[in-house]
Amino acid sequence: MTITEMLGQAGLLTLLGMGVVFSFLIILIICMYALHGILHLLGKDKDKPVETPASAAAPVADDTEIVAAIAAAIKAKNS
Repeated sequence: MTITEMLGQAGLLTLLGMGVVFSFLIILIICMYALHGILHLLGKDKDKPVETPASAAAPVADDTEIVAAIAAAIKAKNS
């Protein structure tokens, strides 16, 4: 086998491999567009707001006494 024949086969193999990859990418894009259409028809592409239960929300508290106690403790430690 001569170098010319080997280069010819290498070029053919390269083109064949790139063609397979390119065709797979085209098929992948077509499938993604089809899935987008199906989800749009079913209405699954809309975000629904997530409701949190009222018991999960932390109660609002007045933390001024706690902050004052921490500040007094820090001042006492530094002096």
